[in-house]
Amino acid sequence: MFRHSAVRRRPGDGHALPELLSVLPKPEHLQSAVKSWEVCSGQCGAAVTEMSGEEAAVEKHQHSAEDHRTGSEAAAAPLRPSRPPGDVTGGRPMEDVGEREARNSGPILLQHRSDSELADVRTQTEEGRTLLQYREQETHINEQEENMEEDNPKEETNEQKLYKVANELLLTERAYVTRLYLLDQVFCAKLTREAAKGTFPVDVVKGIFCNVACIYAFHSKFLLPDLETRMREWESRPRIGDILEQHAPFLRMYAEYVKNFDNAMDLLKQWTERSAQFSAIIQEIQKQDICGSLTLQHHMLEPVQRVPRYELLLKDYLKRLPLDAPDRSQAEKSLQTISMAATHSNSAIRKMENLKKLLEIYEMLGGEEDIVNASNELIKEGQILKLAARNTSAMERYLYLFNNMLLVCVPKFSLLGQRFTVRTRVGIEGIKVVETVNDAYPHTFQVSGKERTLELQASSEQDKDDWIKAFQQTIQTFQKKNETFKSASKEAEEDVSTEELGRRAPRWIRDNEVTMCMKCKEPFNALTRRRHHCRACGYVVCWRCSDYKTPLEYDGNRMNKVCKDCFSILTGRTASEERSEAKKRGILEIEAAQFSGSSLVCGFLLYSEKARPWQRVWCVIPQKEAVVLYVYGAPQDVKAQSTIPLLGYSVDDAPRAVDPPSSFRLCQSKSLHSFACESEEQKRRWLQVIRVAVTGNVAELQTAGSGDLANGCHDSGPHSI
Repeated sequence: MFRHSAVRRRPGDGHALPELLSVLPKPEHLQSAVKSWEVCSGQCGAAVTEMSGEEAAVEKHQHSAEDHRTGSEAAAAPLRPSRPPGDVTGGRPMEDVGEREARNSGPILLQHRSDSELADVRTQTEEGRTLLQYREQETHINEQEENMEEDNPKEETNEQKLYKVANELLLTERAYVTRLYLLDQVFCAKLTREAAKGTFPVDVVKGIFCNVACIYAFHSKFLLPDLETRMREWESRPRIGDILEQHAPFLRMYAEYVKNFDNAMDLLKQWTERSAQFSAIIQEIQKQDICGSLTLQHHMLEPVQRVPRYELLLKDYLKRLPLDAPDRSQAEKSLQTISMAATHSNSAIRKMENLKKLLEIYEMLGGEEDIVNASNELIKEGQILKLAARNTSAMERYLYLFNNMLLVCVPKFSLLGQRFTVRTRVGIEGIKVVETVNDAYPHTFQVSGKERTLELQASSEQDKDDWIKAFQQTIQTFQKKNETFKSASKEAEEDVSTEELGRRAPRWIRDNEVTMCMKCKEPFNALTRRRHHCRACGYVVCWRCSDYKTPLEYDGNRMNKVCKDCFSILTGRTASEERSEAKKRGILEIEAAQFSGSSLVCGFLLYSEKARPWQRVWCVIPQKEAVVLYVYGAPQDVKAQSTIPLLGYSVDDAPRAVDPPSSFRLCQSKSLHSFACESEEQKRRWLQVIRVAVTGNVAELQTAGSGDLANGCHDSGPHSI
């Protein structure tokens, strides 16, 4: 691309690159590179000389003539290999900074420069060299594209069209790698170096750039080199399907980047406003010509758009590829893999957007339970009027339609923004939607479910149609999911009859054959509603519906987990009777008197949580749950006010002026519980138990409970503090 005759070097001049660029037309994106080299040259003490106007004109004319002669040949010929990293001056390797200084300035100048200054000069020179390399590649790409357009033939053959698509893939890949280099080696590298100084957290930089380094390494070291090699061998191996098939599975790494994109944008905005140094580094880089007058946010959007671009190019390639081409099979497989990667990325985006929306709804509803759930999906929301059942007066309501339920909410006053209270919850199972006719209230329709029947009025006919359509699509989707467990239930019923129940091992329904509990029909998820198998019938049920045990004959009459229906059949008792006899109470629903008679220590204490006002409470550490401290309002309360799991807490009994006498504290992370005893002796007995409980040594506590610690602090009298 550059000719040796374009520059005449004078003796002692070691900076040929600025001299070379001075005789060439300088596009905007190369001007900053020239300035960078001139600055580096000045720091090294070298004089950058300019050619005379006459010499420059002659050389420029020669260079233009040569380019005109070879322009059309460059477009038609196969792509040449890119220059090696050290060859940016047309075949003449660049000199090291130290060599230029030694030759131009002599040993005297170097003696006055510190090692740190020389290191900074070398760093700037290397960055300028790399950035200039990528810019020259982009210039070469643009020239090739222009020459291809100028040499547009009358009619392209199919082989030429295929080459054009493959060449476009290579050209766009080079430009894309340039952008990835900018993100990873410039933005991320400089911010990481600054974060190492303690200016801002290193985790912030990691959170912003996520796995950009992995993406850059994959494209620069694997995909791009393979594409360049193939394009040089195009005449003998005119295909790209095998390369894309080999590398396409690695595109799944984009899902992590796409999933983190919104969080990265939030972090970037937050720390740009919070840290002046953080903002200054970004602004400094964005002013460079390599950024193309675009912000960091714009460059970070390119990886999100890259996978769909591969998909479009490969579809265009397959459209022009003959059906009997040897490359077709591999190209189709690679397209399938790339399409899956694009779908995976889009799915990750939708899941993140849905989760963010669920969190917003959770806050607006004041912490309504079961909203933030991976299985929940918001279908439609909006304001609507509800007609009263008695007098048909219209009342304002706000509807949230999910894939499994309908929430009917009423607005409530709040200084924190829009807030609602859930008035009615209707399950989608069995719900029906019909249009109604009401002369006084137009645009009405009726929603009838197991829990409630509602007559609603939309704002317009179009709004009514949209709501009815949303309900119908939600009902259809829900019914289709129901078919999976219905068919599985039918097979299970055929496999195990009532007479053989418990006598013969059942066929287990596979986990992937159902999406919801086969008893209560609630959808499964990985956190709060996991899959369990009934050992009697083989159904897939949730933990609530499998919380029963009974002996099974085929398993040697050992106790096995069964569902509620099998429990009723095998024992002759209903599940409700079993629950009423052995009801599992909540952790707070245990009477204080029940614990006080068999406790390690109990009694009145003064209690304060996080510097709140002190209050007199009844505290109990039971023998059966020796690592839990129960806090009651009084000795006969049927429900505890709170519980403190002692395991992992640290004990601090040092006296403090702000606390009452004989006090101690339990600390863990941000939790602080303060207690005050009536006397030092009472404090000693409490701490003797608590110090063992926080270590989790239950055996030692239970042994001590049978001795001197048993009920060692019964004190129901008035507290004298």
